[in-house]
Amino acid sequence: MFLLEAARDMRTTGALAPSGRALAHALTEPVRSQAGRPLSVLEAGAGTGSVTRSLIHQLPAGSRLDIVEANPRFTGRLRDLVRTHPHLAGRSERIRVHEAYVEELDVRRRYDAIISALPFANFDPHQIEAIMGRYLELLRPGGLLAYFAYRGTRQARSLLPSRNQARRHRAAEEVLADYRRRYATGRSTVWANLPPADVWHLRRPAGSLPAASRTSAGAAASW
Repeated sequence: MFLLEAARDMRTTGALAPSGRALAHALTEPVRSQAGRPLSVLEAGAGTGSVTRSLIHQLPAGSRLDIVEANPRFTGRLRDLVRTHPHLAGRSERIRVHEAYVEELDVRRRYDAIISALPFANFDPHQIEAIMGRYLELLRPGGLLAYFAYRGTRQARSLLPSRNQARRHRAAEEVLADYRRRYATGRSTVWANLPPADVWHLRRPAGSLPAASRTSAGAAASW
């Protein structure tokens, strides 16, 4: 199913296979680091649920999980997963699957952790700005964001025959690099994934967001 969806729309699927166990484990570190109390967690770009399965087993008692996925074929599979997973017996009402783009997600709660598997390498700079701004808006002060990027992507994109495409990818990477400079708390490399990936952890400041980030978040809501 994942291969079929990648062939249908590589831009939104972003990979040829779901995240492996090692990558899922690294992405869910923000949940483990805050264990011991109920958490509010958002998973974005859940795909067929490889990271969702890892999250289900790690959520502290009383936690809530919102799963957002834009692909309707994936959301159907995710709803089946939530409905039938034995670990969720009697508490599946605490997990909701939203068929939406994350920058358009209409929720009232704020999150302790956001786990992102969105294919940033396939997005335009303004799309990345909108998504990252929305993430910061949705995080509680002190909340944690984890996202990943496949290793070697920058070098591969530089070989594109179109100068405009190569320029767009460099600009997109610079947007992500700017967010990392301001908010990153750490990076780990997952070699046991195909392909290997870097996982970045970012933290929303405890106080108010800087002016640039507030502008990005506002733009995300209207984009």
